[in-house]
Amino acid sequence: MAETNVSFSDKLDELERIKEQSNYLRGTIVEGLADRITGSITEDDTKLLKFHGSYMQDDRDIRDERRKQKLEPAYSFMIRVRAPGGASTAEQWIAMDDIANTYANGTIKLTTRQAFQFHGILKKNLKSSMQSINQALLDSLAACGDVNRNVMCNPNPYQSHVHGEINQIANDISRHLSPKTQAYHEIWLDGEKVLDTSDAEPEPIYGKTYLPRKFKIGIAVPPSNDIDVYSQDVGLIAIIEQDELVGFNVTIGGGMGMKHGNTATYPQVGRLIGYFPKAEVVDVCEKILTIQRNHGNREDRTNARFKYTVDRKGVEWVKNELNARLGWQLESERPYHFDHNGDRYGWTEGSGKWHFTLFIQNGRVKDTDDYKLKTALREIAQIHKGDFRLTPNQNLVIAHVSDSDKPKIEKIISEYSLTDGEHYTGLRRNSMACVAFPTCGLAMAESERYLPSLIGKIEELLDEAGLNDEEITIRMTGCPNGCARPALAEIAFIGKGPGKYNMYLGGGFTGDRLNKLFKENIAEAEILESLRPILIQYAKERTEGEHFGDFVIRAGIVDEVTDGQVFHS
Repeated sequence: MAETNVSFSDKLDELERIKEQSNYLRGTIVEGLADRITGSITEDDTKLLKFHGSYMQDDRDIRDERRKQKLEPAYSFMIRVRAPGGASTAEQWIAMDDIANTYANGTIKLTTRQAFQFHGILKKNLKSSMQSINQALLDSLAACGDVNRNVMCNPNPYQSHVHGEINQIANDISRHLSPKTQAYHEIWLDGEKVLDTSDAEPEPIYGKTYLPRKFKIGIAVPPSNDIDVYSQDVGLIAIIEQDELVGFNVTIGGGMGMKHGNTATYPQVGRLIGYFPKAEVVDVCEKILTIQRNHGNREDRTNARFKYTVDRKGVEWVKNELNARLGWQLESERPYHFDHNGDRYGWTEGSGKWHFTLFIQNGRVKDTDDYKLKTALREIAQIHKGDFRLTPNQNLVIAHVSDSDKPKIEKIISEYSLTDGEHYTGLRRNSMACVAFPTCGLAMAESERYLPSLIGKIEELLDEAGLNDEEITIRMTGCPNGCARPALAEIAFIGKGPGKYNMYLGGGFTGDRLNKLFKENIAEAEILESLRPILIQYAKERTEGEHFGDFVIRAGIVDEVTDGQVFHS
């Protein structure tokens, strides 16, 4: 039975009551779905719905107009589909495409955690959508909520046998840490109803109240840090010796979210605490998660992430507690090296097959008048015998292509002018944005819809400075929750209000360092005016191989930040 005593028991956050009284995530979701008078569900149930992988949203573009017409907001639902390591088959891709067309807004969003996301699903179609996802042998359970989320790893298991082994480990961790409640099957899949579980313990790891906040695990395979391992609550760094996976270095307490104006909140990079053999990986992840379960802040959700537990208790305390729960000691960390955190585009060969990494701007799969991306990918899926792999950078790998099928896929790629990013600048190839408007209720400013045009204007500055081929990471979010991991980017914009952003500089190109606030609450004109002299200076004064984030620190433009506790200072 899960040990659920916590350190903050007197003034628990309201969500703790909702979770405890939910009968293991059931609440009154079924009754809410049956109510056809409104397109919404109750506030308590919206919080429980997240554990099932769905958020209630409304179209903020038309919110004011509907208010004037005395109509309720245009409610709809987002569903996030778990895919550990970003794995899906060609058949599953077609199923996701069908769901987007039948129930959602006709597009698919590839997220920064290698998951599928649908927007615009009406309440009356929510259950049918969930059932369609299940029929494709996927699910949305624990894609959101106060549980372990989608486990990330390098998206292409066919690069080597080590990558294949790590992909399997990601699945093993995900399966072990998934909630065990039958609520998901009862509500969405017409499973046998359990009327009362109050005397049972269906959650041996989580207990009745689950975790204080979301929990994220990712596995990186050096020299690629494509999953941004330092942004994870638990980061696993593969240690490979003589071409064999022997174990993992482990980092703890990474996380990107913060609140504007609240210096007690901040992004943080994971801290390296040691090494362990690969056979212990599932147990290590479970034991770290249970430390957060027992000691995370359940009074104040703004300080409830594991990073705050680590900083409050201390890294050494957490390490000693982990050793005690494991019954053995972590070893000293082993050497490793990262040289990038982006994707490598175009055709590559591995394990006797071909793999094509496609650039998908901000992860949005849709058709436009001049770029039929969604149609093209469906045509590929109809003939492809391999996999579709979602990358941590919102791109897509058409993986495991045979010599005989490669020409057919190349023909579709050519016919629809699909791009591997070759003709884009290094800045655009290394860009990411969250969804923001019109659906995200937390958005303060545009992100996905705006970043491409802003990059176009920054590219003019790059052209002037002769930097079009320079690889520079740039990320934007509509709020400070950090879904596109902006705090690690060399250039980042975090929404502050309509058309206004905080601009940050100096993150590490390999994702190992936080950036620093450069200018606050600025609009496009000042963004461009501020960047121009810095880019020109970088072009003139950089040393050989020096990345932009390193340069702005060396040049004294911003201070280096390696610990989130001084992020605001």
